[in-house]
Amino acid sequence: MLSKEDSRRLAQLERQLRREDPDFYSRMTGGEPVPKQTPVSLILAATVIWAAALILAVVGWWVAAIVSGVWALVVMAALGHHCRAARRPGPDLLPPAW
Repeated sequence: MLSKEDSRRLAQLERQLRREDPDFYSRMTGGEPVPKQTPVSLILAATVIWAAALILAVVGWWVAAIVSGVWALVVMAALGHHCRAARRPGPDLLPPAW
């Protein structure tokens, strides 16, 4: 039986592990993997850059509009890569049981 202080410290360590490495925590507890959150900053950045590209195109600054459009595509590709990597299961650490 753990003391109250030991139980509190163990719960604190579990929360820290769950926060820092959710995939490892889910494999060790036998639960489902924790889905990674979509970074809102990337969505906001892509939206602002797309809006800037549209405004620059309307104003007539085509070179600046093309450059910002390309950067918006880069940010969207990074967002897509992050979302795709979040759905892909990680490698299994344990060897198969024969």
